[in-house]
Amino acid sequence: MGTARIVFDRWDGRYARRMARVRSSAVRDLFAAASRPDIISFAGGMPEVSRVPAEAAANAAYEAVIHEGSCALQYGSSEGRPALRAQIVELMAEIGVRLTADDIVVTAGAQQGLDLLAKTFLDPGDTVIAEGPTYVGALQAFSAYEPDIVCVPMDDGGMRIDALETELARLGPRGAKFIYTIPNFQNPAGVTLRPDRRRRLLELAREYDIPVIEDDPYGRLRFEGGHVKPLRALDDDVIYLGTFSKIFAPGLRLGWMTAPGPILAKVLLAKQAADLCGSAFAQVTAERYFSGTRWRRVLQGLTRTYAERRDAMLGAMEEHFPAEVRWTRPEGGFFVWAELPEFIDAGVLLAEAVEHGVTFVPGSAFYPDNRGRNCMRLAFCYAEPEAIEEGIRRLSEVVEDRLELYRAFIAAGALPEVTEGVA
Repeated sequence: MGTARIVFDRWDGRYARRMARVRSSAVRDLFAAASRPDIISFAGGMPEVSRVPAEAAANAAYEAVIHEGSCALQYGSSEGRPALRAQIVELMAEIGVRLTADDIVVTAGAQQGLDLLAKTFLDPGDTVIAEGPTYVGALQAFSAYEPDIVCVPMDDGGMRIDALETELARLGPRGAKFIYTIPNFQNPAGVTLRPDRRRRLLELAREYDIPVIEDDPYGRLRFEGGHVKPLRALDDDVIYLGTFSKIFAPGLRLGWMTAPGPILAKVLLAKQAADLCGSAFAQVTAERYFSGTRWRRVLQGLTRTYAERRDAMLGAMEEHFPAEVRWTRPEGGFFVWAELPEFIDAGVLLAEAVEHGVTFVPGSAFYPDNRGRNCMRLAFCYAEPEAIEEGIRRLSEVVEDRLELYRAFIAAGALPEVTEGVA
C-alpha cells in the first residue's frame, strides 16, 4: 500500500468556478480496483468487445487505410462523412425514425453529444430535468455548465409522469431548459419507459415548449418483449443521441445526434469549437464494418450473451440476496439497480465489498445531490455467468454482514445513526 501524497496546487485560484461543480466519475474511479485479477467487477458498463470478430474489425481498419487512406488520414467535415451518415439514416429507419443525412451530426460518442448540448443550451442557474437516478456521464457533462439538475423519480415503468407534471407545474412556463431521458433499459436503473408514458411525456414537452433529449445507447440490446418506439419516432422535435459503442466498439468513439435544424446548427458551431471534426479514420472504419450484414449476426450474438449474463445475475440475486433487498428486472441493456434497506450506505459497503473481491457503483453517484445512498448499480455485461454468480454470492455476504450487525444493535437497544459505521 503506497503512501498518499498531498499535492499543493498553485493554480487553484485560476480555475473556472464551474470546475468546482464537476465531480470525478465514480465508475472511472473504480477502474483501478476492477483491473485487479482477484476482483469480480459489476462496476463498469463495458461492452463485451471480445465477441466482436477481430478479423472483421481488422479488415475494416485495413480497408480504411488501403482503399481510402487519403480521406481516412485527413481532416474531415464537422458534420461527419456522408457515407457514415447515410448508414445511420438506415439504422434509424429500422427503429421507425425517418431522416436524411443532413439531419445528422456524427459525434465522438454520445458523451460528446451530451457536452455539446449542455454547451449549447445551458447558462449558470438554468434548470435541467432528468430521471432520478440518471446517467453519471450526463451529470458530469451538464454540471460543468452550472445548472440545477432536478431528478424525477422512477418506478418499474420508467420516469413517473405524475411526478414530472408536478415538477413542471412548480417550475412554470419555460422553467427548464430541457428534459433528459434514457427511455430504453435506463442507465443505471435498467427500466424502460412505458409507451403511454412516452406519449404523455411528449405532450407535456409540447405544452411547456421544452426540448426532450433522448439518449438511446441500449435500444438494440433487447432480450425480451416487443419493440417500443423511440421518442424521436413519435415527435420530430426530440433530440436523439445514438452510439456505435454498444453495437461495435467503444474505442472508436463514434456516436451521432439528430435534432431539429436550428438546434443542430448551433450544436455544429459548438462541435467546430471543440474538435474541428471527428476522426475520419474511425468513421471510415465504421463504414467498412457496417457495409455488410455480418455485423447483424455479431450483434445478435452479443445480445444473447448479455441476456445470459442478465439471467445469471437475476438468478444469483434470487438465490443469495437477503429478502430485504429489492432490484429491477431489465428486459435489455447492461444494468440492474438494487435497493438496500435505508440504513445501509452503499458507499461504505463498497470498501468491504472490494475486500471480498467484488465491486459495484454506489447509487449516490447517479444523483446530483447524493441521494440513493442505499442503492447500487450492478453491471452484468462484462463478467462471465460463473463469475457473476460468485460475485453476487460474495456481495450478498457483505450485505448480510451489515444486516446482522444492525440486528445486533437493535437487540442491544442501541440503534446506530445512519451516518455511523453501520450505515
